[in-house]
Amino acid sequence: MKDLKTVIAFSIKDMVKRKSFIISTLIILVLIVIGFNIPNIMNAITGSNEEIVETKLLIVDSKNLFEGTLSSLNYMELGYSVQIANNEVSFEDIKNKIENNDIKEAIIIEQKEDGKYKIRYIVENVTQMASQMESIPKDLMNSINTIYTNLQISKLGLTQEQIGSLSPNFEFTIEQTEEQEVNGNIVVIMLLSIVLFYAIYFCAYQVSSSITTEKTSKIMETLVTSTSPRIIVLGKTIGIGIVGLIQICVIVGVALICANVFLDPEMLSNVLDMSMMTPYLAIMTIVYFILGYFAYALLYALTGSTVSKPEDIQSANTPVAILAVIGFYLSYFTMMNPTSELNQFASIFPISSPFCMPFRIMMGVASTSEIILSIVILVITILIIAQVAIKIYSNAILNYGTKMTLRDIVKVYKDKNN
Repeated sequence: MKDLKTVIAFSIKDMVKRKSFIISTLIILVLIVIGFNIPNIMNAITGSNEEIVETKLLIVDSKNLFEGTLSSLNYMELGYSVQIANNEVSFEDIKNKIENNDIKEAIIIEQKEDGKYKIRYIVENVTQMASQMESIPKDLMNSINTIYTNLQISKLGLTQEQIGSLSPNFEFTIEQTEEQEVNGNIVVIMLLSIVLFYAIYFCAYQVSSSITTEKTSKIMETLVTSTSPRIIVLGKTIGIGIVGLIQICVIVGVALICANVFLDPEMLSNVLDMSMMTPYLAIMTIVYFILGYFAYALLYALTGSTVSKPEDIQSANTPVAILAVIGFYLSYFTMMNPTSELNQFASIFPISSPFCMPFRIMMGVASTSEIILSIVILVITILIIAQVAIKIYSNAILNYGTKMTLRDIVKVYKDKNN
């Protein structure tokens, strides 16, 4: 037990002192702060503030077809400061007003000989509007149509009940045919899925990097002579895992602080609904983080022990990286249909269950039996990987030659003398 604590402490100190770890953590934290400040940065660059600048709009109703009701547009919060003209205003006069910045846009309402109405929407440059992905504003046109419709209805002498029957108050609901109800904010689920994948994958990757680095510096020879390979594997895995868990907690903590400080509370509540985050979910997420981390960390310990040069780490880790990416995307895309059989499979399959099951729990679709089965399978997988990894590690750790091939690994594992 004392040797295990020594290896854990050594791994933690070695990990924390690494420049790559410190720099990468600082970069992530800086990017988080900048990311949550993007709205404020954009406002500072554009010079915008909380005050909304309304577009000056002139509406020419020379025939008084709307009987003075167009002034109500100023109370509809459409983003326009509306001026009403009931006299004739020529196109040239409107052009001069736009050029002098007296108005931004104009509308001329005319009645044709056949009794129909024509609305001329006048702007400075039609091409510029097209380049800005704009067109005749639908909200404004719909409001003008509504005002005219209400004016004509009022002239018919209808009762309030008759007027109400023209536009009934429908109540819309959405229902599903599947019996199992799904809860949870998909945005929160996706974000947390990415964070969990980063935590498991990149923390586990450090185990491989640490082992290979220590082989190069000959530190491993000292460790092997003072303690058993089993203790080294478990100690390094636990030590780096503790550092990784602390790093993730710091990152998530800074992100939550920045979100509450820099983002508008209404926007934050609409996009990031954290109501589904419960203590039970937090505990299960930590459990799956630990189990998922151990599974991938032990695999990386195996691949790290088969190489003796840091430049060979990436190629040796490729099979494990592929497994991790397959597991992540299997869980990520099946979240779109959490009640599907494929999503149930992803929550039990050991390479994807650490990324998938916590969010089935969040969505309320994971049964107790599924959770237990998932954990049991994951634990059995970890024990199998640990047995293989420790045996290969103990025989390959002092190999300073070329990278071991798959055939060499199988041969070492089958050797009963080892």
